[in-house]
Amino acid sequence: MGEAAFGLLLLVVPRLAVQALFDAEVDAVGVIMSRIAAVALIGLGVACWPSRTGEGRQQLYGMLTYSILVMLYLVRIGIRGVPVGRCLWPAVIIHAVLIVLLTVAGIKARRSPPA
Repeated sequence: MGEAAFGLLLLVVPRLAVQALFDAEVDAVGVIMSRIAAVALIGLGVACWPSRTGEGRQQLYGMLTYSILVMLYLVRIGIRGVPVGRCLWPAVIIHAVLIVLLTVAGIKARRSPPA
């Protein structure tokens, strides 16, 4: 839970969170990387969330959360009109494919009986 909370803080106000944690300033690229780390922390928080059913799907939900949020953030960076690296759009495509694969795996897991 703490990971997700700090991830949310890092996502919303990355400069403040980095300043509080490391007593350092961040530049524009540092803000981008901080927000990607924030998304990873939020995904970790989702993956570690306690389940009432005990079926263990939180890892899948955590990975889906990470891939969806990172893909959306990378798309946002790409359409802002600022120069980006040549690997940005391939990274977006890879995350889109991961989202589809994780969704299919989740659907198959729901259909199969528990072991």
